[in-house]
Amino acid sequence: MAQPNDPSPRKWAIAIHGGAGGNAATWTEEKKTKRLAGLKQALDAGKTILMNGGTSLDAVEATIRVLEDDPAFNAGRGAVVTADGRAELDASIMDGKTHACGAVAAVTNVKNPISLARLVMTETKHVLLVSQGAEAFAAEQKVPLVDPSYFLSAQPVVDFDPLLVQSTGQIDSSNSSRIGTVGCVCLDSHGNLAAGTSTGGTNKKLHGRVGDSPIIGAGTYASNDTCAVSGTGIGEEFIRNSVAYDISAQMKYAQKSVEAAVTDVIRNRLKPDDGGVIALSKNGEITLQHNTPSMSCGAADSQGRFEVMLGVKQ
Repeated sequence: MAQPNDPSPRKWAIAIHGGAGGNAATWTEEKKTKRLAGLKQALDAGKTILMNGGTSLDAVEATIRVLEDDPAFNAGRGAVVTADGRAELDASIMDGKTHACGAVAAVTNVKNPISLARLVMTETKHVLLVSQGAEAFAAEQKVPLVDPSYFLSAQPVVDFDPLLVQSTGQIDSSNSSRIGTVGCVCLDSHGNLAAGTSTGGTNKKLHGRVGDSPIIGAGTYASNDTCAVSGTGIGEEFIRNSVAYDISAQMKYAQKSVEAAVTDVIRNRLKPDDGGVIALSKNGEITLQHNTPSMSCGAADSQGRFEVMLGVKQ
């Protein structure tokens, strides 16, 4: 164990995702470049905090805020819209050391939902606040608020299969951009894990629909004795399968590695094209897996790893 005055580096690690929606193989070079640049900026933000001895919670929040501010991702400013044309945002965050957690859902005027979720965790006795109640709490906490038009001014280009459009002459809005979300998992040099997830939800969703991203145990989970997890995909399936908690449970009770646990969930519990998962074990092992055509993601650690990718399946 490193002593207080020991200059030797301590282990830290971080993984991020920017959604498992669309097929990066069909994207324009401009879109690919923007995605990769956004991932790199976010990963840099989290890495800087961790390498300077900061906490996993601070790194998760800061990393996700960068992604929420980037219109290239389906969270914050780049959120997709509901069937009635507005953005309803969800987010959650969890502390692996204490199992404290906080979440918000269906907020329409909060610039950075991940920061509000953290305040729910630290400033209330609750876990999840929704809609107008969450927005009232945001005003009390004096977090940055924006006019809802802020989210509509930077709608991302809808992802679609060009072959389908050629054959039908139209874009299937039920599937376009249906899988997107941003997330981050971190292990800090103090040995603590944290996870967070933020999303605009599913394109053309019903007013009031809430997916897995603000549901602890479905889209987000962290426990120092196993791992930290953030998911992206069809939220209903992640909720039905308790995806994030199931990965931790497989590690705790079946003694599986983080890679084996995630592989089981992706291959055997979720259906093809349901989504993807990033997970980080208490020992700093990172796994990035998906059963969709691609998943924007990245990872860095104290051993010198630093990479971002669009994760196109071969």
